[in-house]
Amino acid sequence: MKDQVLKIESKTDRLIDVREFVSAAARECGFDDENVSKIALAIDEACTNVIKHAYNFDPNREISISVRRGNKKFEVKIADSGKQFDPSGVSSPDMKEYLSHYRRGGLGIFLMKSLMDKVEYTISPGRNQVRLIKYLPH
Repeated sequence: MKDQVLKIESKTDRLIDVREFVSAAARECGFDDENVSKIALAIDEACTNVIKHAYNFDPNREISISVRRGNKKFEVKIADSGKQFDPSGVSSPDMKEYLSHYRRGGLGIFLMKSLMDKVEYTISPGRNQVRLIKYLPH
């Protein structure tokens, strides 16, 4: 099946468009409301990480979000041309410790991995991509 693509400026006020785009595509695949919400939250977190970390809040940069359905999976790819990121340097948080210190932020990758079935990063010069996969419900 052909990819559906949404390109946005790296602004947090565009995240609602991303959530609506991904939610509509997930619903078309047959995901229930709970899973649609999980997918939308994971994609929102991934895009927020790009805005904050790859682009350092520069609103003039572009994020590409593509959705593909097929082969029993729903796949979302988020690509940017910002600062490179090595996910292997991020360890899973100790949630008891995290909550006891009332921290904010820093849970994006943990959330993405918790909400999706697979999260993969591809880093190459001038291009970062995160691929998030949720297996279809049937």
